Amino acid sequence: MRVVLCFLCAGQLSVEDVPTMVLCKPKLLPLKSVTLEKLEKMQQEAQELIRQQELALKQQQQPERTETSSPRQYQ
Repeated sequence: MRVVLCFLCAGQLSVEDVPTMVLCKPKLLPLKSVTLEKLEKMQQEAQELIRQQELALKQQQQPERTETSSPRQYQ
């Protein structure tokens, strides 16, 4: 709040309270908490592990399919 003193021509003193906006120093907040970052990292690692397991399973199934299938003979 700012106080304004006004001197009038007749020698009287007038005091007015003028409300003003006081800005505070901005506070920086993290966009993500440390806990959330750890959870996201764990989830990404789990997804990567699942992807690697699925890829290994596909590679194991591919040779089995070629061994069991008989070659076609064209006439």
